[in-house]
Amino acid sequence: MSASPKFQSKPIELYYWPTPNGWKISIMLEELGIPYEVKYVNIGKGDQFEPDFLKIAPNNRMPAIIDPEGPDGQPISVFESGAILQYLGRKFNRFYPADERKRVAVDEWLMWQMGGLGPMSGQAGHFRVYAPEKIEYGINRYTSEVNRLYGVLNRRLEGRDYIADEYSIADIASVGWISAHNSYDQKLEDFPALKRWYETVTARPAVQRGMALGKAEREKSNLATDKSAQSVLFNQKAR
Repeated sequence: MSASPKFQSKPIELYYWPTPNGWKISIMLEELGIPYEVKYVNIGKGDQFEPDFLKIAPNNRMPAIIDPEGPDGQPISVFESGAILQYLGRKFNRFYPADERKRVAVDEWLMWQMGGLGPMSGQAGHFRVYAPEKIEYGINRYTSEVNRLYGVLNRRLEGRDYIADEYSIADIASVGWISAHNSYDQKLEDFPALKRWYETVTARPAVQRGMALGKAEREKSNLATDKSAQSVLFNQKAR
C-alpha cells in the first residue's frame, strides 16, 4: 500500500474498520510509508468478538496491530489506538519527538483526545444518530461537552500550526474525530483556529489516503439504519 520503508521489511498487520479510531492508525502507517496489510474487523457483524482477534485485542475493540519485526526482532501485538501510535512513533522516530519536553506536550494532547474528544464525540453521535429513542438530556449533555472540547482545541491552536510544536501523533489522533463534526452538531466556522488546522491536516496526502481506506467496506452497511449491527454494537453482553 505504501512505499517500501528503510526499517520495515515485513508488513505490519492492521486490524481495522474505517472509523475515527481506525483512521488514527491507517493515517499513521501512511505517513510513515511502511508496508502494512489490512485485516478488516467488521464491527457491525461482531468480528471484534472472534477468539483470534481477542488474543490481540482483549477489550473487543479495534484497531490493533501485529508487528512481525517488534522488539529484538520478535513479533509483538499492540491494542488501543493511543498505545499503537506511541509504539510506531518510538519505533520509527517520527511524529513523536524524542525530546522529553516536546514529548510530554504530545502525550498530553494524545491523552486529551483519548479521554475526552473521542469518548464525548462518540456519545454525542450515539445519542444524536443511533439511539432508538431521542433522549434530550443525553443529546444536550454530550453535544455541549463536544462544543466545550472544540473550544479547548481552538484556543490551543490559536497562533500555532499544530496541536504540539510540530505535526505529531496528537494531530493524527484528533483529525478523524473532527471530520465527523456535523454528526455532533458542531460548526467549524465557530472555531476559526480549529478550522484552519483541520483544513491543513486534511490536505496532507497521507491523511487523505488513511481516511479513505476501507470506504467501500463502510458504505456497504449503514449503521444508522442497520438494526442488527446496532444490536451488536450497542447491546453487547459479556462473552
